Amino acid sequence: PAVPVPVKINPGPLGLSAFALTTFVLSLFNLGAGVPSGGPVTVVTGLALFYGGLTQILAGMWEFKVGNNFGATAFTSYGAFWLSYAAILIPGFGIVPAYANAPDHTLDNALGIFLLGWGIFTFMLWIATVRSTMTLSSMFFILTITFFVLSSAHLSHLSAGNLVTKIGGALGLVTAFLAWYNAAAGLYDASNTFVKLPTGSL
Repeated sequence: PAVPVPVKINPGPLGLSAFALTTFVLSLFNLGAGVPSGGPVTVVTGLALFYGGLTQILAGMWEFKVGNNFGATAFTSYGAFWLSYAAILIPGFGIVPAYANAPDHTLDNALGIFLLGWGIFTFMLWIATVRSTMTLSSMFFILTITFFVLSSAHLSHLSAGNLVTKIGGALGLVTAFLAWYNAAAGLYDASNTFVKLPTGSL
């Protein structure tokens, strides 16, 4: 009997797309597009839970299945990031209300440390991309800067709508578009399109 040809599984475009869209929406809010910078961002909660969160974790598990340790680590971790961010926004978790009676700027400091930790982790991942492609390495490099910039805005106790947060929003938009580009580059092949996107091997 004929041996079936195994189907090539590539969870990368799914994970990148989930990361890109959630980052795109939150970054627009940070930039002040559509809503005031520093204003309510709770509309991103659903995205953070189901697309940026759950979908990325699933993509990470599938990356383990195909033996891609980097993809599994990145997607599972950023999926958990978005789930934890959603938890901060959901009143039922009691995270923000727990700081109601804390000294001034305690919540800002906590959020700054939260983002700082993710910046350090992202820097670690960026080091693991310097022999991959230009577009992938650039995405992680800019994402690292984005986390550090947003962290500094909180740790500096800047007021809502500050310039630093807007710069972080702009950097986040660049990250989102790079993520979409990398997703498209992985999705487009000879079986479905004539389009081939260059990624620049390093």
